[in-house]
Amino acid sequence: MRRFCFAVFALVAMTFAASAFSFSAHADDWNKTYKLTGRPTLRVITNDAHVDLYNSSGDEIDAHVTTNGYAIGDRGVRINESQNGNEVDLEVHIPSFHFFFGWNNRSVRIELRVPREADLDISTDDGSVTSQPFHGQVRISTGDGNIEANGLSGEVRLHSGDGHIHGTDFDGELRADSGDGRIDVAGRFDTLSLESGDGSVTAEVASGSKIANDWSIRSGDGSVTLLLPDGLNADLDAHTGDGHITLDFPVTTSGVISGSNIHGKIGSGGPPLIVHTGDGSIHISKI
Repeated sequence: MRRFCFAVFALVAMTFAASAFSFSAHADDWNKTYKLTGRPTLRVITNDAHVDLYNSSGDEIDAHVTTNGYAIGDRGVRINESQNGNEVDLEVHIPSFHFFFGWNNRSVRIELRVPREADLDISTDDGSVTSQPFHGQVRISTGDGNIEANGLSGEVRLHSGDGHIHGTDFDGELRADSGDGRIDVAGRFDTLSLESGDGSVTAEVASGSKIANDWSIRSGDGSVTLLLPDGLNADLDAHTGDGHITLDFPVTTSGVISGSNIHGKIGSGGPPLIVHTGDGSIHISKI
């Protein structure tokens, strides 16, 4: 009886293994084009997919979903989509069970081609996001992935729970935060808010930037490097809990000055420029 049970168990295990191998080798794709009559708003939600955003000059949004190791359908990757005028919503849900062999080789990628003038709201729980230049209200959020974005302008919000954020040629308002990754950005800014819970922060501020309201650059446990152009006016508040501060240009200081705490005016002074780190050094210099 014991041998019979073992044989049945082995047969079931081999059946599951064969099914898993067959399922894991599966690849699939899905495409749809959305015609537009004006400025689009695109919302994308996915629990475990990589998202690539490409700009286009046409009057449509092209969406392409490709899978490796998944079928697209009710028993695999589920896609829900809708269009209401120029508003497009796309939801891609990946199965969450993890007992199949070869699970680590599975992947889902969402490629989107969108007019450059657009409002975007992109959210993935466990994937990275890359983006070409767009202008508008742009929100990109990932729970456990990296963000690579270049040329975003307008009102930009970037969030990663556990990945790095990198971007160049920003223009306008940028608010970016990472729970456990470095932040490295460059551009012309009117509003700038950067915060990493456990990573370094580097910001290169281009000529023409202005501190329209408070700027804040913070790291809980990393160094901060800030490169500033000539002609920027601000009241500097720099503080590190366990590091040192270096300035490569004159600052009109006031109050108590130490290697870990500096208050003073950059240029003629202006709105606050707050640069804080809990456990790292701060380096501020001119470009």
